[in-house]
Amino acid sequence: MNVAFLVAKEGIEQVELTEPWKAVEHAGHTPRLVSPEPGRVQAYHHLDKADAFDVDVTAADTRADDYAALVLPGGVGNGDLLRWQRPAVGLVKDFVASGKPVAVICHGGWVLIEAGGVGGRRVTSWPSMQTDFRNAGATWVDEEVVVDGPLISSRKPDDLPAFCKELVEALA
Repeated sequence: MNVAFLVAKEGIEQVELTEPWKAVEHAGHTPRLVSPEPGRVQAYHHLDKADAFDVDVTAADTRADDYAALVLPGGVGNGDLLRWQRPAVGLVKDFVASGKPVAVICHGGWVLIEAGGVGGRRVTSWPSMQTDFRNAGATWVDEEVVVDGPLISSRKPDDLPAFCKELVEALA
């Protein structure tokens, strides 16, 4: 099964992209890097530049039907850039409407909020986002990982083992 990893052109927290990516591959699935812009995206280790990754397909040229699940990695810049890019928001809306798993960590939740995907859901995230989630109608909690139907959410890189476990289980 193909799994979409939606990221912006820059600002992705690298470990929040690479660890779930490895977990998806290890489980026998095919991760695909989706971004609003073609080319390469720039990841970071917090505020320091890290690796760049090739985009497989743009958000405008794909749809939720092409994938089994969506992963929204974090990174402050990544989350902020994605939430105002229409193709990214549209793809997230399609995933939410499909009922397929959506796994979000840290600041990746901003695009999910923009897409109207958190109302009535129980979620977690980086603590600074709790007001944003509450204002969008979610119940925010400070837990390692939260699964609410098809929505899997987690707070930070330290939570990646639990996050990846729930993502892989959702694909089983």
